[in-house]
Amino acid sequence: MTPPAFARSVRAEWIKLRSLRSTWYTLTCLLVVGLGISFLAMNTAGKHYAEQPAAWDPTGRSLTSYIVAQLIIGVLGILVVTSEFATGLMRTSLVATPRRHRLLAAKVVVAAAVAVVAGQVLMFAAFFAGQAVAGAQGVPNAALGDPGVLSAVAGGGLYLAAIALLAVGLGAIVRATAGALAILVGIVFLVPALAPLFPAWMQGLGLYWPTLGAAAVFKTVPDPHFPHPWLNLGGLCLGVAAVLAAAFVTFDRRDV
Repeated sequence: MTPPAFARSVRAEWIKLRSLRSTWYTLTCLLVVGLGISFLAMNTAGKHYAEQPAAWDPTGRSLTSYIVAQLIIGVLGILVVTSEFATGLMRTSLVATPRRHRLLAAKVVVAAAVAVVAGQVLMFAAFFAGQAVAGAQGVPNAALGDPGVLSAVAGGGLYLAAIALLAVGLGAIVRATAGALAILVGIVFLVPALAPLFPAWMQGLGLYWPTLGAAAVFKTVPDPHFPHPWLNLGGLCLGVAAVLAAAFVTFDRRDV
């Protein structure tokens, strides 16, 4: 039985993505750098716990690798689209799949699947590695069954997947790796850094902005500024959906 056209498109996109060496380099970098940051963060666990025992959050501290991991997984999401524009392969892809929305949808599905798996692997690995380091230093650590821990770890993987899809949308809109990456850096790093300078009516954006409200999902100790982390993460996902919608419109109307 011949598989549906969309299933064939997804399979073709998966073959293209896994055949790129840059895909495996990026995923390897995601895991190595992410775990390295977790080790570095937990190496000072003893000092941090001694200074602020009431605010000690071993789960959130072990997952701080997301700060850099979101940029690395964003690069992967951008390359899912822009690598074909850079090489001219996009014209060939559109000949094979003339319906542009189907082609972009297949890329989104593949990117989402890879990002969810990679993000969850990193978050669980970072959590277990971080707790082992904390335990070796004699400070309280967390178990996966403790209240809020599994939610934080799994939510962290979903957060990274949302960032990857945001990157796919930016790549489809900008069609250039450098430009899309510059915008992504501005979104996840520059805007949060400048947030205190925004007028009062814009402060509410922080509730759903990456590395601000949405990143509260990584913590098990409640943050009074962001008391509803999953609601904030949902707001981020709505924003990502809006960017993807714009990407579909742009991709469908532009020439290659």
